[in-house]
Amino acid sequence: MTTSPPTRSFWQRHWQKLLAAGFWLLLIGGYFWYSWRNQLSPAAAVGQVIELLKSNLGMLIYIGIYLLRPLIFFPATFLTLAGGSVFGSVWGLIYTVIGANGSAMVAYIIGRFFGQPEQHQNQTGVINGYIERLRRNSFETIMLMRLIFLPYDLVNYLAGILRINWKQFLIATILGSFPGTLTFVLLGASFEGDFTKAEFSFNPWAFAGSVVIFILSIGVSRWLKRREAAKEAA
Repeated sequence: MTTSPPTRSFWQRHWQKLLAAGFWLLLIGGYFWYSWRNQLSPAAAVGQVIELLKSNLGMLIYIGIYLLRPLIFFPATFLTLAGGSVFGSVWGLIYTVIGANGSAMVAYIIGRFFGQPEQHQNQTGVINGYIERLRRNSFETIMLMRLIFLPYDLVNYLAGILRINWKQFLIATILGSFPGTLTFVLLGASFEGDFTKAEFSFNPWAFAGSVVIFILSIGVSRWLKRREAAKEAA
């Protein structure tokens, strides 16, 4: 006689979405209140945020937002571009690598402690093709999923739910996501200046580096996808 799994409450099933919705309501409401109280235009408010990131605590604030990002569904690409623009290519890359990989571990831990492995046993399509590979060869599969640009948070949560070894997950994530991180940091670093006054400079070398790395990443990802398709067909 089989027993059905216990029914989860509404909060257990949707707590992350509710938390994110509450955060965004507070953020948007706080933005309008602060702008109204200080009579700031949207551009001026954004300018103050940029100045805050350029302060002594800016690095900690930036990494902190990155760590919270999986809980509030904040777009990682926007943060990475902002990091390159505010901190430059070198420090922007360092802070983003710390924040992005810390963010990956946050999502991994959430998936590990709150996810249910059996809920993915009957998956179909692309994800199903990687689940068994994740169990058999975690390191190579995680790095491959990063290189071919599968959704970042989906990979994080899935690795946690499947109880993948956290050390293999972290190292594979650092290596596999580095080209994409470098691409967007350089793209952000190619535009610097005061955006609120439309006064900014353009760095053609950073932009060119971003384009080259992006093209190489796309080429490698397509080659890996073709290799994976050939393996599955064999």
